Amino acid sequence: MSIWIGVARSEIGLVRSSNQDAYLLLDRLGLWAVADGMGGHVGGDIAAQIAINSIKTRAMKTAEAIQEGQPDAPSAFLSDLIHHAHDAILERTRLDPSLKGMGTTIVLLFIRPRPTPIAHIAHLGDSRAYLFRAGALTPLTRDHTLIEKYLEHGILTPKTARTHPERHVLTQALGVSSLVKPSFSSYPLEQNDLLLLCSDGLTKMLDDEQIRNICSITQGDPTQTCQSLITASLDRGGTDNVTVIVVGHV
Repeated sequence: MSIWIGVARSEIGLVRSSNQDAYLLLDRLGLWAVADGMGGHVGGDIAAQIAINSIKTRAMKTAEAIQEGQPDAPSAFLSDLIHHAHDAILERTRLDPSLKGMGTTIVLLFIRPRPTPIAHIAHLGDSRAYLFRAGALTPLTRDHTLIEKYLEHGILTPKTARTHPERHVLTQALGVSSLVKPSFSSYPLEQNDLLLLCSDGLTKMLDDEQIRNICSITQGDPTQTCQSLITASLDRGGTDNVTVIVVGHV
């Protein structure tokens, strides 16, 4: 049976005074997540940690079913995890009104290994997932941001979007509205694939081509890839918290 293992690293960066990112490694369940508390908002670090803790607790309760090949619909499983995390953040805000407005991005990866491995992705916000295969890097998510909407409607070009003042304004996140609508996707996997989850602290510093080059240089080694991506983002300024999970087959 295919076994997929995640390697993670999270750094405060060179500018921020606290780390508002959080991550989850549940290798034995084939589940990984990155959350990025909304910078500039009260309680971003709290929201990210609540989301990760909620997802972990909820997933552990269904561990036996997951290991037996359930759920039948992985998107329903991921949706359930996200909505419980969302509700947990809203409940904390209800109990502590001083935290009103706190929120976080979330990107989840669930790999079902049988009969053939398939990666299932769910996300809200601008934390991303990528697939690195045979020298090519493929984005598996599209940011929930104003900029992405501008690009979709041809208002901006990719070049102008990179420096637009609204490039980090989110259109979806956990905890900031009554309803959330996560995006889902699924991708068949091959043995030598690498999957990357990251907060935008990475993609602010490195474009997709730079990420691809690093993955190529590290030759598919998850630990080296993770370390090299973080180091490169810090070398280029480290203006935000940066978190990376690299998942590979062993």
